[in-house]
Amino acid sequence: MKRLKKQRRIQVIVMAAIALAVSTALIGYAMRDGINFFRAPSQIIAEPPAPDEVFRLGGLVEADSIVRGEGLEVRFRVTDGGASIPVVFAGVLPDLFAENEGMIGTGVYVNGVFQATEILAKHDETYMPKEVVDALKEQGVYREPGDS
Repeated sequence: MKRLKKQRRIQVIVMAAIALAVSTALIGYAMRDGINFFRAPSQIIAEPPAPDEVFRLGGLVEADSIVRGEGLEVRFRVTDGGASIPVVFAGVLPDLFAENEGMIGTGVYVNGVFQATEILAKHDETYMPKEVVDALKEQGVYREPGDS
């Protein structure tokens, strides 16, 4: 009787471990497309990503670089002070999207052009994503909000 209880306890522990391993694997598999790494333009130039890798590009929209194409297509350049990446986006830009302002885009880098599927702009005077601030500080071009 005692041996049967011990064997049953071992079976329950083994089944729980298997269930935990399977659920961890399923969660990892489900998240593989949902994880987007942030990159600054200088990082993309130094190490170009694979054409099918989805990631986030962040920086400042270069002055005099916004060109509106046919329909909803917009082309512009994003910089971190050290490098500049051309971006193409087909869609409606956020209201606060402007030159010399921070932005983050999600998409892929193909043939030297970042093809964005989503563009986010800063939402007030002082907000800029931490990754963008860090990249700009690294390049030595970051200005504190309110500095002219």
